[in-house]
Order: sequence, then C-alpha cells, then structure tokens
Amino acid sequence: MTTLGELLETVAHDEAASRIQVLGIEYDSRRVTPGSVFFAFAGSKLDGRQFAAQAIEKGAAAVVSESAAPANFPAPWIQVPHGRRTLATVARRFYDYPDRKLRLTGITGTNGKTTTAYVIDECLRALGRKTGMFGTVENRIIDKTYPAVNTTPESLDLARMFADVAAGGGTECTLEVSSHGLELGRVHGFDFHTAIFTNLTRDHMDLHQTMERYFAAKQMLFDGAGGAPPRFAVINHDDEWGRRIRVPQGAEVLGYGLSPDAPLRAVDIETGIDGVRFAVEHLGRRHTIVSKLTGVMNVYNLLAAFCGLIALGIDADQAAGQLSICRGAPGRFERVDLGQPFLVVVDYAHTDDALRNVIQAARRVTKARVITVFGCGGDRDRTKRPLMGIAAAELSDFVIVTSDNPRSEDPLLIINDILVGIQKCDTPFVVEAERREAIVRAIGEARPGDVVLLAGKGHESYQILPAGTIHFDDREEAGKVLAALGYGRSGVGDEN
Repeated sequence: MTTLGELLETVAHDEAASRIQVLGIEYDSRRVTPGSVFFAFAGSKLDGRQFAAQAIEKGAAAVVSESAAPANFPAPWIQVPHGRRTLATVARRFYDYPDRKLRLTGITGTNGKTTTAYVIDECLRALGRKTGMFGTVENRIIDKTYPAVNTTPESLDLARMFADVAAGGGTECTLEVSSHGLELGRVHGFDFHTAIFTNLTRDHMDLHQTMERYFAAKQMLFDGAGGAPPRFAVINHDDEWGRRIRVPQGAEVLGYGLSPDAPLRAVDIETGIDGVRFAVEHLGRRHTIVSKLTGVMNVYNLLAAFCGLIALGIDADQAAGQLSICRGAPGRFERVDLGQPFLVVVDYAHTDDALRNVIQAARRVTKARVITVFGCGGDRDRTKRPLMGIAAAELSDFVIVTSDNPRSEDPLLIINDILVGIQKCDTPFVVEAERREAIVRAIGEARPGDVVLLAGKGHESYQILPAGTIHFDDREEAGKVLAALGYGRSGVGDEN
C-alpha cells in the first residue's frame, strides 16, 4: 500500500496527510474512484479545480493543486508550485518508475515526428521486440491500439501505459514529444534513452510567441526535461536549429542529413511515385535503403529512424533492411488508388514548411500538374495562414482553398487569412468552403498524370466545426468521388 507521504514530499510536514493510503491517481474527476488522489489543474478548456468537490464526493482521498484550497474545503488539499510536474513525479513513483524498465526514444520537431515514430516502432516489432508507441495518430501498447487524444499524452497516462508495456514484457517505447508536452511538463522526469530532433519551422506561435521560445521548448528534451539527460542525441544536421541543440556531456551524438558534412548522410537519392532509394554513408560503410515512402522529406525521416535504431543497438545493415519494408504512418503522403490515371494523395501537412515539402514531393513524381486542396485550423496560430497560402500558390498549378478544422471560428474568416498569402502569386485558385465539395472539385479537375494533394488532415477521421464534430476522412471522401466517376470498386487503395 502506498501513502501520500511516500509519493509527495510536500506533505511531509502534515502527518495526517502523509498517512493517507493512495489507491489511485486521477486528473479527470469522471474517473475518480475511492482512495484516489485528484490532481486539479487548469486545462485548455476546463479548470479541474471546479470538479474538486465532485471528486471528493466520489471518494477521492485528497486534492493536489497549484491553487490554495477553497474556504472550508472538506478534505486534504495540497498546494504545489507546478501541478503537472508534480503529477509526473507522483505518477512515476506510484507506477514504480516504469520508464526505467524500458528504453524510451523521444522524437521532437515540427515535422516528421509521426512517420519517424511509426517507422522505428515497426522495425522493432519486425525484429521481435514487444514495444509501445505513443503519438498523434494512436497509442499502441504491445499488440493493442487506442485512440490518441494529444500528440504527447499526460504524464499520468504515459506512466500507466509504460507500466502496461513493461508488464507485458516490452523493452522499448517510442513517442512523439511535442513542444506542448515539454512546456506543460507531460514528460517531466521521465528518463529517455534517445532524443531525436527532426527540424524546426514556424508553428504553435499562439503558445510560444517566438521561434526562440519554441526552440527552447524542444531543447528541454535534450536537457533531460527534469529527468536524466538522454544517452543518445539524434539530430538533423541540415537544420539550422538542429545545429544549435546543446547536447549534454557524455551523450553520443548521431548527426544525419544530406549535406556533405553530415556525419551520417544520404547519397545517390532517387525519388519517384513508388518511393525512394538511397544509400546511407556511416563510419566508412554504405547501407542501401529502398522504401515505399515518397519524397525527400521521408529520406530525412528514414535517416532519423536509422539513427534511432542504431542508438538502440540494432546492426546498421539490419536496420537498413527493416527500413526498406516499412509502410510508414497513415495519412502521410498516403495514396488513394482506385486505378485512376492520376495520383490522389492525402497528407497531414499543416504548416507552411510541411506544405512546401509535400508539394515538392508531388512535383518529383509527375511532369503534369499539382492540384492542392488545403485549409487551416481554427483557434490556432493565425500567423501561419498567409504563409501556407504563399507556399501552396508558389508551388502548385491550381489551388482550392477550403475548410480544415475551423473549430469555433468562422471558416470564411480563416479562408480570408489564407487568401492574403495566395493573392501575392498569380496561381489560379478557387474558394470552396465545404471540404467535401472541394475534394469533388479537385478530382474533377484532374487530368492523366496530375497529382491531387489533399493536405492538412491526413489520418484524421473527423472534422471539428463550430456546430460540433462530424465524421470526415479525406481518404474516404476521395474514394467515394473516384468510385462515383467509375474507377475501381474496392475502396481506398495503397498506404504509403
């Protein structure tokens, strides 16, 4: 039986509180059971402190919060300086430090986190390892998958899932570590074996305000984020921000890239509609990778994964062989193929840099036109909207501006922000606020050899509108349009 005093040093001066028997930990009052400690901190939409009394009514033994206790609160209330960091510390102790029983690979950066995580995990499982993977698309505990709520789960959820992986004989976990997750303390204190930095481009300015602060959040992973610094630092050598990463003394650095001075570099790169082929030069040897993943951005993702596998002790030739058979993450340059004479691709690109990369990847697989459909999310960084408009217009032959996840905003106002950028170029464009109709229009415009790029939502199977959330999947919608035009009847095709 664990006591609150054993989990939380803050209560050492309060003998009665120290003796409280802790049977569980929760930050969601709906999940509170008798004997739980309820962590009440402010969220993006709701303030958990509003539900503290409800938690006590359901049997919570105590409340932990950054705020002082309300007057006459009927149970122990422990005030702490940082609620989420305290939650992380308590969760690790309650679940007997599960991160120390696993080798954690944390991947941070603006773009490429999901694909890199998927590829590493896929390779490890193909090699017979029992693993966990946590990120934007889903959370996987050995052979079971669960929907993802945040790119980086709350620390309590991570501790629980790590404990489940370890209990099931797991040896490694791979997770996307977002700047939000670092800034909010969701990975505070966890010990990472390997930290990977993919790149840094403009995003999340609504949270960080400046690129320097955004970078500082990413740097936290390499400093240890409250835990021991990682033993391996895998860094994109070609990224200007990557070259600024401070690596802790004693950590082994694996720098990757395409530039001639990259310690581990890709050479002889060939890209096409069927994927990429390149050689990795490392320590005087060459290792060939032939992958179904498409575009130069995936060369970088595969290099990051290659380094991550080496850091975990996988032989370089074995790593290259496994990378050659990986399918990658859903909704990342994923093809919808019903036998039509043009390419339809769905991608998650939702920053101007990611959009540029994916349009350039489309350019490399066709000599015909690239038709781009995209929008921007509501209640998020407005400054990137015109930048995405410029990226789409500069690189596409025809652009259809539509709705993404407008959330509480008026979709037409979001589109107006995008048009500020698009109108700086002479590229033909139309506005179609209904995303379903935009997809119909794009596919109807396509001619043999063209690429239709549906950008922004990727793997998502929903759309968040001012009136609520509806089911919506770009892949399904594209498949319906193609089927209605008389192409194959088997549904959505290959996943790249």
